[in-house]
Amino acid sequence: MRLPPALLAALLLIPLVPQAVSAGPVAPPSPAVRDFGNGPERNEVAADVPERADALAATQSEQAERPGTLSHERGYPRRTRLPVPPENPADASIKLGLVPHHGIAPRLNDLQQRGDRVSAQVIGHSYGGRDLYLVTVTAPESAAETREQERIRERIENDPAAAARDRKLVKRYKAPVFVNANIHGNEWEGTDAALRVIEELATSKDPRIADLLARTRLYFNITANPDGRVNGVRQNGAGFDLNRDFVTASQPEVRAMRQIMIDAQPVTMIDLHGYVNGTLIEPTTPPHGANYEYDLFIQNTYANGLGMEAAVNGLGYTAEKDGVYPAQIPFRDSAEGWDDWPPIFTPQYAPFHGAVAAHTVEIPLRVNGSDYTQQPVEELRRRSAINTDVAAAAIRATYAFVRDRHDRLIADQIEVFRRGAAGEPSRTVPLGIVPGFGPEDVYTTTFPRAYVITGRRSQAAAARLVDHLIANDVRVERARHAFRADGRTYPAGSYVVDMRQPKRGLANVMLEAGADISPRVDAMYDISGWSHGLLWGAGVDGVTSLRVQADPVKTAAPTGSVPRTPGALALKVSDAKDVLALNDLLAQGTAVTWADGAAVVPASARAAARAVSERYGVVLTPAGTASGVPLSRVRIAAAASADELFTLRELGFAVTPVSTAVLNAGYDWSGTDVLFVSSGLSYTALNPAAKAALDAFLTTGGVITRGGTGATFNAAAGLLTATAVAGRGDANGVVRVLSTGGQVGGGSPDHSFVYSPRWFTGLGPEVTVEQSYAAEGPLVSGHWRPDADGTGGQDAARGQAAVVSGRDERGAAVVLFGTEPMFRNHPKGLFPQVARALYWASSVTGAAVKG
Repeated sequence: MRLPPALLAALLLIPLVPQAVSAGPVAPPSPAVRDFGNGPERNEVAADVPERADALAATQSEQAERPGTLSHERGYPRRTRLPVPPENPADASIKLGLVPHHGIAPRLNDLQQRGDRVSAQVIGHSYGGRDLYLVTVTAPESAAETREQERIRERIENDPAAAARDRKLVKRYKAPVFVNANIHGNEWEGTDAALRVIEELATSKDPRIADLLARTRLYFNITANPDGRVNGVRQNGAGFDLNRDFVTASQPEVRAMRQIMIDAQPVTMIDLHGYVNGTLIEPTTPPHGANYEYDLFIQNTYANGLGMEAAVNGLGYTAEKDGVYPAQIPFRDSAEGWDDWPPIFTPQYAPFHGAVAAHTVEIPLRVNGSDYTQQPVEELRRRSAINTDVAAAAIRATYAFVRDRHDRLIADQIEVFRRGAAGEPSRTVPLGIVPGFGPEDVYTTTFPRAYVITGRRSQAAAARLVDHLIANDVRVERARHAFRADGRTYPAGSYVVDMRQPKRGLANVMLEAGADISPRVDAMYDISGWSHGLLWGAGVDGVTSLRVQADPVKTAAPTGSVPRTPGALALKVSDAKDVLALNDLLAQGTAVTWADGAAVVPASARAAARAVSERYGVVLTPAGTASGVPLSRVRIAAAASADELFTLRELGFAVTPVSTAVLNAGYDWSGTDVLFVSSGLSYTALNPAAKAALDAFLTTGGVITRGGTGATFNAAAGLLTATAVAGRGDANGVVRVLSTGGQVGGGSPDHSFVYSPRWFTGLGPEVTVEQSYAAEGPLVSGHWRPDADGTGGQDAARGQAAVVSGRDERGAAVVLFGTEPMFRNHPKGLFPQVARALYWASSVTGAAVKG
């Protein structure tokens, strides 16, 4: 089913829920709206995230220690006594008759003692500090047998050509299967289904189960999101949708899942969600991810999808009797709107680590949202029981699929890695490879010979990107000497990502610019463009030839430096690490001044400057002058989305969440330097006292806004003379921009990110254009079509102001963003833009000049 652009735009901005189910039949919802109803991904509601210590956000950053998962030195079973959390009667699972988080560890401890097939361990902790449990179910193995399995796994990845020739390898290898449950906290039943199936496998006397476990390892992530499970919300404790975070890995839960996929290297995985009736089972509609080996992927994924469909329908639930409609497979049953294009979802990330069948499974009967609060407990428990049955049936069908297709799945995983290591071109999938695979399903990409990563923009940014690639199991090397590629000379120490490597698909999907797919489809489920190469602040070039002496690296080289020459030091804010370093100095009370987008550190603070340079890897240079406006730590009141709050805190800013309700209740502005507005704050909805207090703040404080809420606030509060024009609501992706030498735009990358883009016209004389959309494009990769009336498209944005600044008549320094510089904590290279806006807005009003 094709969604009209206007409808899709509306879906992205308002809560739409799949059809609630009663005992009687109801019309099943369109599969194109998957789980829009469980929470918009970009909203106009202030994040409901409690205040946390600034240090906590920093510890949860991508720089966190690599989580450990699977030891290859011990055999199975591994009877680990899991610590049992205190009972929590407020756990949202209890109302549904499901297992609360505090009940999981006792269940797993018991199952480990009831046989020799189940091993459980804690693989990390959620943002809120709750244990994450991984369960491995397999036939007993000696330590030597476990080491042999790991040697085979390594051969499959590291020497796939030889593995393909070894006819005995497939027979000796236990095919890994990964079941991921409860990644959205208020989609509960996957956890209970996993526990049920684990118990069945642990206690079964069926010889077919014994044979299954002798030839497979089943890995169960029992609850990927315990914070959300306990609190009955979609997001984790930081307010993040974890199923949007896989190529960013900002959250600890996602880093733990990532490590499972690296260490286990599953041939098949399923991700258990809810709620769509009938049960939705991938594979998906176009557009299809162009960096997969899609011929292998679609054959296996469709085959398992059909098997899960049969198993779910075979439970015997009907629309007339139970309110349950037959399962549906988007690839077969829909035209577009439920795609596998972006690698941000679990099943779209897993193929890069060798999964040749990967699925989202949306179980049918809604128990969250208004149903959770309004339906009788008996009805909710009836629905949850059915949902658990459906999820368990999907798990059983999947392990049966792997049992029956064991040899082929392993061989296909080997072939994925072999093509990458051999550097073969992207294959065009033959039409009809599975029934219904047509020209609209064909997507390909072009792999460069290599990528070269340099610090020409920022050494710290290059190091961060390299470390991120390595954490994702992408191989990176460092050049011993200067070398030339495609007519350009690169210095010694440049990083090289040789694309002749097993996981070249993952390297490419992160580093390539991407593609503008606007002409090919009208409706997209989520974002359509991303690029670590263009948005993370490093210099990244794809090259067609490669002759270089280089050594593999396990971590990026140190990047910090302080000149030996005496005098004041300059810290240019061109990377997130620079922001962290500057905020650290300010928190220490260092007498820093601000001038032209850079911080000046006095010679007397050289020891402190050297310490932050070493800690954050930042480069300080001799300052041409010690003059500038005194700068103190910027204190922010933020009416913002969860990702923006997280990012601001991660950068080391002091942030207090606010909203219309908070201001109307009486807010003390004396501890605020800058107001950040993007969600949940309406100037016109303020009561007279709150409005007067805010107006008084605006005579001394600064304002930063983003998006529709920010633009409306600017107009209502009478700040800058600027008319905000909205692009199509679902438009998103990487755009070309032109930056001026202003306080905010100067030194910014040539690309930015947009989601529901905006631009500014009718600018007053007090307004400076900091950044504008390029006349060419401007979309580089993503999806941006006009609205039905022809407005709101890329053409209308060309050359228009995307970021503006100015001083209003009260003296407040104001910056308006029409772009998305902190979207989901992803575009790392854009974070300094926001920081420069905050420093400037704070310093020029005098609000932060307190010494």
